[in-house]
This record gives sequence, structure tokens and C-alpha cells, in this order.
Amino acid sequence: MSRIGRQPINIPEGVDVLIGANVVSAKGPKGELEVKVLAGFTVAKTDNQIIVTQEVQNATTQKQFGLQRTLIDNIVIGVSAGFSKELEINGVGFRAQMKGDVLEMSLGFSHPVLYQAPAGIDIGVNQNIITISGHNKQQVGEAAANIRMFKKPEPYKGKGIRYVNEYVRRKAGKTAAKGGSE
Repeated sequence: MSRIGRQPINIPEGVDVLIGANVVSAKGPKGELEVKVLAGFTVAKTDNQIIVTQEVQNATTQKQFGLQRTLIDNIVIGVSAGFSKELEINGVGFRAQMKGDVLEMSLGFSHPVLYQAPAGIDIGVNQNIITISGHNKQQVGEAAANIRMFKKPEPYKGKGIRYVNEYVRRKAGKTAAKGGSE
């Protein structure tokens, strides 16, 4: 059995969870989310906890047990506390600023790079740190990955956009040939 799948999900105060036939929905101060219940699972609510159980024990449900519990836990956390990711811009002349709900970045190209914030995602800029936050974990991660793809960190000088605390393996550049041919 899955160790993660067996753990109950605690429901914080201010969050309403409704369990339907094939869907679990949560509503809280940050918004409303729902997740589909995969085949072979039952979801039950007792007191302030949600418990996911397997209806059928087979290889497919065994593989998806922890996944189903985590998906439900993510919507409960998302509507109560939300999720955020931070990106760091490194490079001479590299900068970002918000203009309305559009992130405008100067990344060394001949033109500014614009990124339209998707619905439900808030983007903030503080010096060289871009903060992406929202209530849907998948959308927050996807927005952060899309912004990072505009200028991935390069291994020689480390210039580009990286996650805060991301380690970029550095390479040594070419060195002048010593004693070369005359």
C-alpha cells in the first residue's frame, strides 16, 4: 500500500469540501477548485479529514493511490493558502517589470519580452526576483516554467532566469593555447 495514499487530508478552517460521485471540489478564501476522482477510488469525509481508499486492489490503482490523495490535498492547500514560486534574473542589463497584468522583461534581446499573466495567476517583481502565485499548483508551476524558458541559465556566466535556490552547474570557458604553434 502507498504510504502517502493512506494518510488522511486535514481540512483547514474556512474551507468547504464537497464530494460528488466522480469529483471532489473545495472552496476557500483563495478560490474554488475541483479534481476528478480516478476510477477505482472512493473519497470519504469524516469530521475535518478526507480519506481516500481503494475500491479495487490492482496494479493500476496501486500506482495511482498516492497520486489521487496528493491531487485532492493540493486543491485543499490551494484554496486555503495558495502556492508560489520565485524566479531570479541574473545578467547585466537583465530586468523585469509589471505593466498591468503583463510581465515585461529585458533579457539581452533586441526587443522586450512580454508575458501575459494567465487568469488566476498573480505575478510580482521585486528588483531581480519574480514571484508567481496562485491557488492552482499546476498553473503556478507552468507559468514559472514558461517564464524561465525565455532565457534559461547558461553554464558559462550563469546569465538567465532560474528558480531561486536552483543550482546551475558552471563550466570553464576556453583558455588560450599555451605555447601554440609558431
